Amino acid sequence: MANATSTATLKEVDRLRPADETIADDAQALSAQLKAMRERLFPPASQKTLRSFTSGEAAKLIGVSDGYLRQLSLAGEGPQPDVGAGGRRYYSLADIDAIRHFLAEQALAKGNAAKARSYVKWRDPARGEHLQVISVTNFKGGSGKTTSSVHLAQYLAMTGHRVLAVDLDPQASLSALFGYQPELDLVGNDTLYGAIRYDGEVRPLQEIIRKTYFHNLDLLPGNLELQEFEHATPRALAQRQPGDTQGLFFTRVQDALASVADNYDVVVIDCPPQLGYLTLSALCASTSVVVTVHPQMLDVASMSQFLFMTSDLLSVVREAGGSLNFDFLRYLVTRFEPHDGPQTQIVGFLRSLFGERVLTSPMLKSTAVSDAGLTKQTLYEVGRENFSRGTYDRAMESLDAVNAEIERLIHQAWRRG
Repeated sequence: MANATSTATLKEVDRLRPADETIADDAQALSAQLKAMRERLFPPASQKTLRSFTSGEAAKLIGVSDGYLRQLSLAGEGPQPDVGAGGRRYYSLADIDAIRHFLAEQALAKGNAAKARSYVKWRDPARGEHLQVISVTNFKGGSGKTTSSVHLAQYLAMTGHRVLAVDLDPQASLSALFGYQPELDLVGNDTLYGAIRYDGEVRPLQEIIRKTYFHNLDLLPGNLELQEFEHATPRALAQRQPGDTQGLFFTRVQDALASVADNYDVVVIDCPPQLGYLTLSALCASTSVVVTVHPQMLDVASMSQFLFMTSDLLSVVREAGGSLNFDFLRYLVTRFEPHDGPQTQIVGFLRSLFGERVLTSPMLKSTAVSDAGLTKQTLYEVGRENFSRGTYDRAMESLDAVNAEIERLIHQAWRRG
């Protein structure tokens, strides 16, 4: 009875309190619990680290046999692995990248430039290989946009590319997967907004970029301040003088990324789930676009509206002088259940409409991906031992197939064989 009275009293207090105070208390309580959870998961400094890779995993990433990697180790050539129980060899991602460079130097010494290029995949501006900026977008929540973005960025880093991941979503889910709690770890001007704002507080983008625990993968984190761009842009447009094309909103992201282009091969942008100025700016900065699609009829209907709106808005941008030539535009089927008849029919319907613009490989729905997410990790970060073998292997095969297909499109855009 005492419990019931106490609960009733709390309900009465909540009813009488202003809603903003109740929501603020809930936000504070949730933030404190997330902080405590992070400290339990990633002690002692509350920072994420990346696991080591077995010799088999390392060999696959490098593109050599496990036996050849063992020979290098026994001969003392290149970076040496950590040796665990039973003589098992383990490599960090930095070790793997250093071995790539070692093998590339050997290949160049023998005059085999093509072989060297297969190990070190950095773009070569002298050959016209431009920075590849990929926006992953859809304005419907739950389409797998952030999951696709983070796994793509990590895959490209693991395969030897220099990657910048950009969290353009004020909800900052991508940042959370990289170990950031925006309300605790970021202060003002710590997001892309700091480099694209219209006032005197603008910062160089290089000062905002953060290193991650993934070798060759940097992050532009997000938080709620990104939403300021949606409010500041209409004011800036209203104050713009006729004929003034300097600093138009759709050039700001492009100009900011150009300032760090020499440091990266690929930029992956996780766009917000709405078609506002942030998303439009990202699309105008992009060389390629991936639209995530969950194969349900309501999602497909929503995508139709998204495409109409995007087309209308981008045509206005183009008429104002924006450049909109994409190397590729692809639709990625996400959270796909191959034994679900209606989903299979919808995927077939999309392929009949859009042909090769639908990626051949879908992203399968998997408990392995969602289980990894419980600890704010991706499937590339957790070991196989944490799941049943079949579940892990199916999910990993699906992720690798999708990301390898996008990697091939990037290399085609660079005119590589």
